[in-house]
Amino acid sequence: MKIKPFQTLPVLQWRAGATGPEAIERAVPEEIAVGISYDSEPYAVLMATPADLEDLALGFTVTERIATAADVHDMRIGEHPEGFVVDLLLSREGARSSRERRRRNLEGRSSCGLCGVENLDDAIRALAPLPTGFAVRREAVQAALAALETEQALGQATRAVHAAAWADAEGRLVLVREDVGRHNALDKLIGAALRAGHDPARAFVVVTSRCSYEMVEKTAIAGISLLVAISAPTALAIRRAETANLTLVALARADGHMVFTGAERVLEG
Repeated sequence: MKIKPFQTLPVLQWRAGATGPEAIERAVPEEIAVGISYDSEPYAVLMATPADLEDLALGFTVTERIATAADVHDMRIGEHPEGFVVDLLLSREGARSSRERRRRNLEGRSSCGLCGVENLDDAIRALAPLPTGFAVRREAVQAALAALETEQALGQATRAVHAAAWADAEGRLVLVREDVGRHNALDKLIGAALRAGHDPARAFVVVTSRCSYEMVEKTAIAGISLLVAISAPTALAIRRAETANLTLVALARADGHMVFTGAERVLEG
C-alpha cells in the first residue's frame, strides 16, 4: 500500500464580492496512523503524513531517549488497515526495559507531543547542557529562512503542514522534512540527518511552527545547539533552552529575528 502525502479534492470556494461559489480543486495533506514498535512490541501511535516514515521512527526513538541511533539495527515497515507500523529492531544494549522508557499508552496526535505520557514526572525531562563552540552569523540565520521558503513542496501545495530544516554553519539547507505535526516534522528531520551521518554539533535547525518546550527538548536531546523558529516561544521553552545551554532564535522572519537565549552563538556580520 502506498499513500500519497496529499490528495487533490473538489471543493466549493466562496469569495467576498463573487456572484456565487466556484467549484475548484484543492490539495489537502494526508494524515494516517503510524505505529511505532520495538522488537515487535507496540509502543506508540503517531498521526502523521505518510512520507519519510523511517526518518520519523528513528528521530522519535532518539528524541524520546528510547535508544540511540547506533542501537537500531534494522527498521521494517508493515501495512495495517488503518495505516503503517514501523518496527525497530534494537541491539541488546538498546533494548531497554519498558520501565526505563517514557511510557505512552495513547495515540500521539499530530498537534500533541505528549499524548499518552502516563505521569507528570515523565513530562519534563532532565537535559544535559550542550557544549559551546558552535556559532553562526546573523546572515546565516536569514539565509536559511529565505531558502526554506522555496523548499517546502508539500507546504506550497497544501498550506497545511509544518517544515523543519537542517542548515550548516553558512545557512545552507542540507535536509528538509514536512509533516502535519510539528513534532513529527522535527523528528523526521533528526532521523534523516542521523541516517545520513550529519554531525548535530555542526548544524542548526529551522522550524516553521511555534516553539513549544518539547521542540526545544527534542533539539537538545539530538545534540543540536541552535534552534530557529518562525513563531514565538513559550516561557517554558525559553527556560528549557536556558537549562540545556541551547540558543533559541524565534520570531525569525524576512526582516529579522529575536535571540531569546544563548546570544553568544549568534555573531554580528
